Amino acid sequence: METGNLNPAFLPPGTRVGPWRVVEPRGRGTYGAVYRAVSDEDAQVTVALKLALHPWDERFAREAELLARIRHPSVPRLLDHGQWLNPEGSRCYPYVAMEFVEGLPLYDWARVRRPTSRQVLQLLARLARALEATHAARGVHRDVKGDNVLVRHPDDQPFLMDFGAGHHVVAATLTSPVFPPGTPAYRSPEAWRFVRFGSEAPSEAYAPGPADDVFALGVTAYRLLTARYPLSVEEPLAGHLEDANNRSPRAHNVRCALELDALVARMLMPHPEPRGSARELAEALERAARKKKPELDVPLFTGEEPRVRDVLPAPRRVVAPPPRVARWPWFAAASLGASLALAVGLSRNASHVDEPTTEPLAEQEHAKDGGTVAVGDSALTAPAAPLRAPFAWSAIAVDMPPRPLPGQARPDTNGRCFTRGQVAINGGCWRKLDVSDMKECDEESYVYKGACYTPVFPPPRPATSGPTEGADGG
Repeated sequence: METGNLNPAFLPPGTRVGPWRVVEPRGRGTYGAVYRAVSDEDAQVTVALKLALHPWDERFAREAELLARIRHPSVPRLLDHGQWLNPEGSRCYPYVAMEFVEGLPLYDWARVRRPTSRQVLQLLARLARALEATHAARGVHRDVKGDNVLVRHPDDQPFLMDFGAGHHVVAATLTSPVFPPGTPAYRSPEAWRFVRFGSEAPSEAYAPGPADDVFALGVTAYRLLTARYPLSVEEPLAGHLEDANNRSPRAHNVRCALELDALVARMLMPHPEPRGSARELAEALERAARKKKPELDVPLFTGEEPRVRDVLPAPRRVVAPPPRVARWPWFAAASLGASLALAVGLSRNASHVDEPTTEPLAEQEHAKDGGTVAVGDSALTAPAAPLRAPFAWSAIAVDMPPRPLPGQARPDTNGRCFTRGQVAINGGCWRKLDVSDMKECDEESYVYKGACYTPVFPPPRPATSGPTEGADGG
């Protein structure tokens, strides 16, 4: 039954969205909720349905347009997109319906499967081919990382997921300087150089290209093999990637074959030209995987390695030259001196650009650039247990959204929530959960500054004129 003002973040089973009926929720992010849904005409047809949390969100149309241009076995097929009209009839929420994939997020797959160097070379080659197809369609993914890669059961076919942060040549620009959507730990050195040295136009944003996707794939592979980020991620302006040893996963995992080590180091080159195109990289990975060398078939992991997630490194301050204030008058100096984990934000007061600050800036960047749509949001964790009903977006991010969810309780004019124990964050009221381990922060909750919160919704008002009992709102 579909009656009343349904919240797109919490649709009940049976809700119709276009030609699809919701079966169950499968995750939620900053800008969208993901459901497993079936065709209204044939229940055997299952899709991953991503629905916007905010009306008329233009990002979904851009994602659908990019996916419609790509045809590759490692990219989920776009099956449908459209607008869902809330039953109350006042708001439209865009949605996309995509191929439903059963599998595990990349890092969890590696932990369970314990692949060899040859198998990782083959997997990375397929992902590079997916990037090749994306770039051939004149698009960029902009958020390549382990939590946006799903490995299908039972054939180990990888899928590059979540094109919500993607962009293509005819797409409208929806974000603001300095950075477009993406995850800070995977940004390329040239992106950080752009921030450091700027552009002649102060309002100009960095425009990621194919080389940025290749670098992000390198960070993904490095983290897969070592359970850590390259040094450049912790100190983005210090140039550590100039040292080949800092690009070598073999320095931390001696089981990594030399061929795999060399190609990961190539993807992490500090300048884009030596990395090569996605096509050139795929060809090199495929050649290496075909070599008849026994060390390529040694398992990379023992099963005792720590669980890996796309969690940003702990804040670590680095020494960096001061910003060029004349060129970027609004840019806080400390955002260049802070670690990548803090990201880049906007100063609240341009007159204080010479004073360093230790305030985390990730929320400011996220709010300013619009974040990544629905899944794979910036600076994220994935609290859901990976082996519980794995599917196409099982590693959804749940960072605190930059504005309240639809229908969420709001604080009063003094910034206070009305009930004891609630806190006001980003314009909404939240209840902090008492969890000892962030893994216990379930998919109905959000992460903010290392703590777990659940949104507060006011109780429904008594209906003055309710629908007829048993009416079908379908």
